[in-house]
Amino acid sequence: MAKGIHIGDEVAITATVRRRVTEDRVSVSIPSYGFPHSILDRTSKVKKGQPIELLGDVTYVNEGRITVNLGIPVTVDADTVRLVTRYVPPKRKAPLVDKAT
Repeated sequence: MAKGIHIGDEVAITATVRRRVTEDRVSVSIPSYGFPHSILDRTSKVKKGQPIELLGDVTYVNEGRITVNLGIPVTVDADTVRLVTRYVPPKRKAPLVDKAT
């Protein structure tokens, strides 16, 4: 599932809601992460056990493990992420070196 994911790509992780901590913060369980994680959720009224999608950019890729920036770096297995958009480097409008005169 995570084949061809590189640094800079935007990926999605499907997490499960554990509980509502405050009226604007939700605790979620991220697969293969091993630690609880909380996110701001002011708009929706998600319930316990409901899946929620977290978006972030890939910062590190290493042999089946991927680090995603979700506000804090979260390292998960490569098969738990889904590619949303591929990173495209910016195009240069002018060459790096001036023309010889």
